[in-house]
Amino acid sequence: MVVGSGPSGVHFALTLLTKGIPVRLLDAGRAGPAPVEPELDVSELRSRLEDPVEYFLGKDLYGVALPGEEGEFYGFPPQKRFVFERPEGLPERTAGFESLGSWARGGLARAWTAGVYPFDETELAEFPFGAGALAPFYEEVARRIGVIGEHDDLARFMPWHDGIGEPLELDGQSASLVARYSKARDRLNREGCFIGRSRLAVLSEDRGGRRGCAYLGRCLWGCPVGALYTPDVTLEECRRYPGFTYEPGLLVDSFEIDESRRAAAVRVRPLDGGPAESRPVVDTLALATGTLGTARLFLTSWLDATGERPELGGLMDNRQVLVPFVHLARVGARFETSSYQYHQLSMGLAAEPREEYVHGQITTLTSAQAHPIMETMPFDLRTAGYVFRNARAALGLLNLNFHDRRRDSCRVSIDPPGEDPDAAPVLRTVYEPPDDEEARIRSVLRRARRGLKALGCVVPPRATHTRPMGASVHYAGTLPMTEDDRPFTVTPQCRSRDVSNLFIVDGSTFPFLPAKNITFTLMANAVRVAEEAF
Repeated sequence: MVVGSGPSGVHFALTLLTKGIPVRLLDAGRAGPAPVEPELDVSELRSRLEDPVEYFLGKDLYGVALPGEEGEFYGFPPQKRFVFERPEGLPERTAGFESLGSWARGGLARAWTAGVYPFDETELAEFPFGAGALAPFYEEVARRIGVIGEHDDLARFMPWHDGIGEPLELDGQSASLVARYSKARDRLNREGCFIGRSRLAVLSEDRGGRRGCAYLGRCLWGCPVGALYTPDVTLEECRRYPGFTYEPGLLVDSFEIDESRRAAAVRVRPLDGGPAESRPVVDTLALATGTLGTARLFLTSWLDATGERPELGGLMDNRQVLVPFVHLARVGARFETSSYQYHQLSMGLAAEPREEYVHGQITTLTSAQAHPIMETMPFDLRTAGYVFRNARAALGLLNLNFHDRRRDSCRVSIDPPGEDPDAAPVLRTVYEPPDDEEARIRSVLRRARRGLKALGCVVPPRATHTRPMGASVHYAGTLPMTEDDRPFTVTPQCRSRDVSNLFIVDGSTFPFLPAKNITFTLMANAVRVAEEAF
């Protein structure tokens, strides 16, 4: 029995199915809208829709924004609203952390930007296995989902593996940045700054029933041709196996722990309301609901079974700092809408020790929503619109990601529900940044600005924005993999040391968080566990 259809859950399930092991997957599973006019690019769609305002901004002019709306440059359109809709009855209190969760089919990866970055040997040093143990599973996942990239200067930070296809065509802004980098490469490399192609879970050509990228400029609204991978692709593959049962529309509140410390049953209730019921766990239970979702399930179940309320320390997340820039050579250039919309380039900043590498994703402004950027300009709307139109082809954003380490001061716990016996416990999340964070960010920003300057770019004064913790959604660390036998940890095969037939196959088990999107490693680790433990 697997709970959750995010990246970890579906690849864990698929691997078991290929081994002939039946799987029942329980899922909230909110479904998104079907793509509208999938053959049209974003400009054609805008001109042909009967009501483009409703489509692009929503009937109520609603745009889903990530946490910390003030100063944010990222926003999500109405088509992604289903990804973030929170069910009733899941109370939460946070301090220093603005959490996001998803109850969508495919989880939060229904709204990701498809960056896939394998961890290297130094980043896996605190894991109970090395890069060699994970390498074949990176290759297997790449084969399943489609990964593109180039063996360039960033390969020193990201192990190269089989199954990587040809990259996409660069948009004009990205191509111009690459040309400038080729001239400044030696100097930048001496300063520990490297530029290369992002590794992406996107098809550059048709494969296996999915189409290659059609450069429609509609990535933000959901790839209409299926080139950009999301976990529902793998879920559909699972559904072709006779041993697979998929049950959407369910919230799993807890699991029953019997006297022998086994998960005996799960307690579920309909997503849209209704009485709870119990489902027996025939053999093994695997949680893949994301670090905070798994913490809620585990702690609630532990409280029900023992009366104890432990704290799970070690919560991690990638701090992100957004650096807008203007590429001066592109001011006044023709603006492109028919192109891939997310980041095609990345910046790597070497560090000492090596595992503190900083990863930056460079997003050029193609067909993203304009209003979050225009609102930050120190002009009236008419003037801001004029400046924006003339500078749009020159605008870009560097999203810097920082590593994180487990600390007891960053923790998750639950508070009892109170007098109402049917109420859910309150999930309490506390995050305290490391003492040296501000100094580290200042140092990295100086290096990033020098790198952008060498590429012919300027960073507007006071435009840099440090995002709140929780905004990256790269949560990890609360039930870590360890070699030693300690409570509230898992074995190297991610089997719980507290509940004998329970596996944790999401980011909860990571003992260290590099400065990279973790989705690729989540999938690879889930495949590893399914292969090694079953």
